[in-house]
Parts: sequence; structure tokens; C-alpha cells
Amino acid sequence: MLQSKEFQFESEIPWEDVGNGVQRQIYGYDDRVMLVKAKFEKGGVGTLHQHPHSQVTYVESGVFEMTIGDEKKIIRKGDGYYVPPHVMHGCVCLEAGMLIDAFTPHREDFLK
Repeated sequence: MLQSKEFQFESEIPWEDVGNGVQRQIYGYDDRVMLVKAKFEKGGVGTLHQHPHSQVTYVESGVFEMTIGDEKKIIRKGDGYYVPPHVMHGCVCLEAGMLIDAFTPHREDFLK
């Protein structure tokens, strides 16, 4: 079974530059679940995309214009959202911030 270390320390997890003003850190995961932190610069773009994973996200900081399907909302620190599998979604960062993503199953494409 695929599995991360039991403990993850922020200072030991490298930031991966994914482009468009976005960086991410991969936290705990196994075959069924994955936790990811995404840091956005103001103006950073999470390009519209879809994937077969369920996604739940918490807004740790910042302000984002979030699109899920045909709906757009402004979300801020303390807010969250759910994206069902295969639904188009993406965001534009209006004020620098951080998103905490949980995926099920894990994102194979995030692991190298």
C-alpha cells in the first residue's frame, strides 16, 4: 500500500512551483486520501480543470474567486468548498492566500 510518513513537518516539505503564481506542499497520503497545501500569490490562477477525485478545500487565508461547474463565488479565510469528481473547477487569487485541499483517492499525478 502506498503511504506517506506518519508525521509531516512544514519545514521539511519542499514547495513545488506549479506555475501561474501557485506553489504546493504534499502532506499525508495513502491510496485513499491526500492532504495538500497550496500557496497563491495575488493574481495566481488555479486553471480550470477536472479530475476523478472528490475534493474538499478549506481557505486558510486570502480571497479567491472560485468557479465550480457553472457557479462562481468569492471565498475567504474560514470558508470551504466541495468539488465532486469530474466537475470543472478553478480559481483566481484576489488576495494572496493559502488553500488546504483533501483528495480522495490520492492524486497520483502529484507524486513523482
